[in-house]
Amino acid sequence: MDKLFGKKPTVKEQLKENDRALRKVNRDVDRDRRELEREEKKLEADIKKAAKDGNKQVATVLAKQLINIRKQKTRTYTANSRIQAAGSTAKAMGANVKLTEAMGATAKTMGQMNKVMNPQAVAQTMRDFEVANTKMAMTEEMMNDTLDDILNESGDEEESDAIVSQVLDEIGIEISGKMSNAPSAHKGSLAAKPISDKNADADAEIERMLAQLKS
Repeated sequence: MDKLFGKKPTVKEQLKENDRALRKVNRDVDRDRRELEREEKKLEADIKKAAKDGNKQVATVLAKQLINIRKQKTRTYTANSRIQAAGSTAKAMGANVKLTEAMGATAKTMGQMNKVMNPQAVAQTMRDFEVANTKMAMTEEMMNDTLDDILNESGDEEESDAIVSQVLDEIGIEISGKMSNAPSAHKGSLAAKPISDKNADADAEIERMLAQLKS
């Protein structure tokens, strides 16, 4: 059908056709060699009979025919080896053709990818991504700083202490036991006087100054 319509066979089909033809030729050669072997045996028997009968002339003619038969049989072995070599060569050529087709398809695909992938566009996309990523990181940092400022200014000291205590508890530190041993300000002459004592001293100083003026 392909031959009728002039369709070119594929590499696989051509390899199958070549292999089929070579196997047929090989079988024909084997058949010819078997016929030669039968003729060889017949000639050997005829030569023995002529020699036994003392007919040297016939034995010589038959011996020459035997030599030719054996030469022809040797040629069949050579033909078989060449046919096998031709088959191997055809298979190797077919493999090379398939490899070439695969490389051609790969080159075509790579060419299409090169057309689609614009190096300048890819580089610009990467730069845009880097800029956007940097802006996002800066925005997140500014938002975190703003939230920290707002939360610190709202300043619920008790809530802050509770959070600190919770964190310390989670890491296994008992703040109550540790803080009870913390040093405190010393009491004594260096301690500040109560406000009532300061007022009493001021009144006494004023009365003393008035008494001096009266005298």
